[in-house]
Amino acid sequence: MNSYELSTGEGRTKLCLTSYSLGKDLVVLIYNEKAHLGAVAVAEYAPKEKRVSTSVFTRLGHKDDVVAQKAAYLIGKHTRKPVCVVAGIHVDDITEAEIKQIVENSRKLVEDFISRDCKI
Repeated sequence: MNSYELSTGEGRTKLCLTSYSLGKDLVVLIYNEKAHLGAVAVAEYAPKEKRVSTSVFTRLGHKDDVVAQKAAYLIGKHTRKPVCVVAGIHVDDITEAEIKQIVENSRKLVEDFISRDCKI
């Protein structure tokens, strides 16, 4: 199983992305220093319809689905492979500005991953 790692941001909004190849599929983790299972999103590209379908499972009280769903959709669309994204990001007493920065950092990580052609 090959892996790939990226990180972006600093301090309380620093995020990491780690990906693993699982046969022809991808497993992608997006997390911070308090990594956990917050949400899981699975994306599948449908070649006949030329679209991506996603399913999301979110743990009670967690908001990680926003990051997981978007990442799974974008990576699935680009790679046309089945992809599972596990997001676990926790920041105590988070501010609105930090939430926005975390969403932006997750977007940057996914775009960087995609731009590198997900070579894992």
